[in-house]
Formats: sequence, structure tokens, C-alpha cells
Amino acid sequence: MDMETRESSLELISIVVPMHNEEAALMDFFAELEAVLTPLGFPYEVICVDDGSRDGTLEALIQLRKDKPYIKIVDLSRNFGKEQALTAGLHYAKGDVVIPIDADLQDPPSLISAFIDKWKEGYDVVYGIRDYGDLGGTSSRWLQNLFYKGFNRLADIKMSENIVDFRLMDRRVVKALLQFPERNRFMKGLFTWVGFSQVGVEYKPNKRVAGNSKWNLWKLWNFALDGITGFSTLPLRLWSYFGVLIALLSALYTFVVVLRVFVWGIEVPGYASLMVGILFFGSVQLISMGVLGEYIGRLYREVKKRPVFIVRETYGLEDVKDG
Repeated sequence: MDMETRESSLELISIVVPMHNEEAALMDFFAELEAVLTPLGFPYEVICVDDGSRDGTLEALIQLRKDKPYIKIVDLSRNFGKEQALTAGLHYAKGDVVIPIDADLQDPPSLISAFIDKWKEGYDVVYGIRDYGDLGGTSSRWLQNLFYKGFNRLADIKMSENIVDFRLMDRRVVKALLQFPERNRFMKGLFTWVGFSQVGVEYKPNKRVAGNSKWNLWKLWNFALDGITGFSTLPLRLWSYFGVLIALLSALYTFVVVLRVFVWGIEVPGYASLMVGILFFGSVQLISMGVLGEYIGRLYREVKKRPVFIVRETYGLEDVKDG
């Protein structure tokens, strides 16, 4: 499909915004979003998914909708998490292109026009890549980089470092994503796994316009586990290899002990080596059980087939089945 054909087929742009306690950022966010989308000349909708906010986010959205009918609201029954809120937004988005973005304005809406230009060139997915520049030396940035390097070594798919959810997706990509029934969702991995023609666009992130990050070290750790266990069984395989290595070393040590006793007549001291062996192998067993438990726990959540999200109410949207 050439550029002119794609441009003529663009009848609606859907912006999907997961929100959790974003009341303070709303006015700035919509002002900047309108300044970018209106000059493009295409109809647009903004699907705001309130993910169990405890401040006045929902009330503020309802009030803003009175003057801005392009705002459409999905009110989830509780806080399900960003991945689930993003999934809910994709369920409701009807646009020919769908663009997830956060409300804190760290990802600049001005990049949307560049995304659309790349889409017109024939790309089905145009994703943002944050260029932290001088900001890249913080501990959180270092941990993120470490995760991406580890993920790319372990997983069956490869992701660009510093890739974000802020991206443009063609309608057929969204349709493919909506076929995924899994409950443990690592959206960056799913966005990559579906394939299609993809290209990245680098940009420098802005400072957060209001509020604080919802992420902490514990949440990031669990997020990393979801990503790795969702796209790789290599950790299980590695423990199998490690078990074989320990067995070989144990056999070698047994052979050495037998030689010392029966050939040279050297009695082997027992207590210290026995305690070290017990503690070492006990810790190895516990770690391996923990790795197995991570996978079994995710299987347990999948087989229960609970919905990914539950919608309490929508504003300006047709009802769809809970995800």
C-alpha cells in the first residue's frame, strides 16, 4: 500500500491512555495532545482507561468530556496494573491506527506526526526508543539496560533497548494483539512478538509534568520476571544443565575421596565438608524450586482463566465484553 492509499484510508486515530492517579497532569496533557492532533486534520478519539485511581482522575475526566467529546472513558473496577489497563484500551479503540501513550508527558505527543509519517511509508508498527543521553547514568537506567540485555539473551524475541509502550500500531496489528488470551501480560514483548513491519524512532524524554513514578524496585523486579518467564523457558533449561554439572563434580569428588582413603590411606575429615555440601545443595534445590515455582504460578493463573480486566462503567463508548 503506497503513501497516498494509506493516508486516504486513515479515517480515525485512537489514542489509548492508561491512567492511575493522573489528575494533576490532565490539563497539560490534553492541551498538548490537542495542539498536535488537531493540525493533522484526521478525526481522533482518546480512550482514557482509569485504572483504579484514588485521586480525582475519573471525576476530572468526566468533567473534561463535557467540553471535549473526543475523550472516552473506561473505568476499571479496581487497579489491575498498567499492562491490563493498556489491554482494556486496545479492546475499545476503533481507529485505523492506535497509539498508546502515558499522561505524564515524558513521551512527547509531538512525536505522533513522525509516527504517522512512518506509517504512511508502509510500517505497521512505529515504536519509540528513549535516548536518555546524560540521564542514562542513574541506577534505574542501569537496571533497565541490564534487563534488556538479559531479556535479549534469554528470550525467543529481541527488543531494542529503552523501547517504550509509546508507539503507533496499524489496525491489523491491534487485531492480532486482541487474539492473545494470556493473563500474564508483558506488552512490550507481545508488541514485538506479533511481528509485522516495525521501525523505531529515537527521542529524548521530557521531565514528568506532574506526579511521581508508579514504579519502584520491587515492581520493576516483578515486571522483569513477567517478561522473562513469558517469553523464555531458558531459565528452566539452565537449571537442568547446572544439575548435570553438579552431578559430574560430585562424581569427581567421590572418586577423589575413594582414592585418598583406599590408595593413600588418608582419612577425610567429615564435619566441615559435610555441612558445606548440605548447605550448598540445599540452597541449589531451593533456588531451582523457586524457578519452577515462578513458571507453575503463572500456569496456575492462566488455567483459572480469570478476566484480564473488569470494566465498571464506560463513558462515550459501546460496551464490550470484559477482557
